[in-house]
Amino acid sequence: MANPADTDSGKWLSITLIVLAQILALSVWFSGTAALPAILEVYTLGAGKQAALTSSVQAGFVLAALFSAVFSLPDRFNPRHLFAGGALIAAASNLLALQLAPDSWWLVFSRFTAGAALALVYPVGMKLAASWAKGDAGLLVGLLVGALTLGSASPFLLSISGASSDWQTPIRLAAIGAGLAAVTILFARGGPGLRPAARFDPGAILLAVRNPALRLANLGYLGHMWELYAMWAWIGAFSHAYWNARGASANLADLTAFAVIGSGALACVVAGGLADQFGRTRVTSVAMAISGSCALLAGLAFNAPPWVLMPILIIWGLSIIADSAQFSTAITELAPPDRAGTLLTVQTALGFTLTILMVQILPSWIAFAGWSWAFAPLAIGPFLGVWAMLSLRRLPEAKKMASGKR
Repeated sequence: MANPADTDSGKWLSITLIVLAQILALSVWFSGTAALPAILEVYTLGAGKQAALTSSVQAGFVLAALFSAVFSLPDRFNPRHLFAGGALIAAASNLLALQLAPDSWWLVFSRFTAGAALALVYPVGMKLAASWAKGDAGLLVGLLVGALTLGSASPFLLSISGASSDWQTPIRLAAIGAGLAAVTILFARGGPGLRPAARFDPGAILLAVRNPALRLANLGYLGHMWELYAMWAWIGAFSHAYWNARGASANLADLTAFAVIGSGALACVVAGGLADQFGRTRVTSVAMAISGSCALLAGLAFNAPPWVLMPILIIWGLSIIADSAQFSTAITELAPPDRAGTLLTVQTALGFTLTILMVQILPSWIAFAGWSWAFAPLAIGPFLGVWAMLSLRRLPEAKKMASGKR
């Protein structure tokens, strides 16, 4: 019989390795976005092509995630090997991007390929981590979303490693990180809960709309996603515009973007523990109310001194991602067990599809309204999400979440 201490040590060693591999691999996600300011110093890109450097990653991710779910790839292949394969393809996509002209649509296509590869990384890592859950699902999923957050922020830090005009640095270093992730994940193990998922059931998709509790949980998630990736995609450009107007260096702007996004990693872990203890609807509602308010205030503080703007941006970075893991956890608690996998896939696909639209639209809005109102439209999503989660809280089905804490 296994010694419980040995089991616990094996659990946390594997969780640590999975989180580390996620951070390294997901640095690929925003590496093109982090490279954009340096690209624009040399090349002219229209607003649509600028946005496509991020939205194409989302599009690749959505299509590949659906393909993976329909054909049950994590069940047909060893999840660690699948993760490693996805990380290697993501690394290869970034290395290919280094050979392409920054103003070509081929670079956008390489970002699409990278996003498709990451569909074999993030959900599979989530599956591996969740297999260790035992009364701490919110915390474990929070750790994985925290890894996503830190990985997404890291390209802005990598930009500081090179010359300000070297657009290749964040892309190259992210490729190296993804390669290291492919090796790291092979030393992790799945937990006792690692079992084949139920087959993708298209008929279950209707449950996402017909079931009131699932519908509200999904609406809350869509409100969250309306804001999240558009902010992550354009906070770098906002920071560059802000510090450039004050004669500061591009490195300070990249450091600001890293701090804003990266700060959310800690919030994911803390919020995961709080949601397990105090309830998912409560934690998600508070987080979205704060982030929506910051979306309105950030642009209005564009002309304010740094001691005014920076706290707003950091609070926004903390709150905008703190609730993310709880929407997925809520689906696993509210859905019929044999259909939870399908409904999670539907939730993810809907959310990331919405991000494509928001990432693509926002630069046109910024060109029209200016930086002072740049992020105001993003507040719509989280305020809708607050309504959805408070409405879910009033339903009797909400007692299925967080051991009855709603």
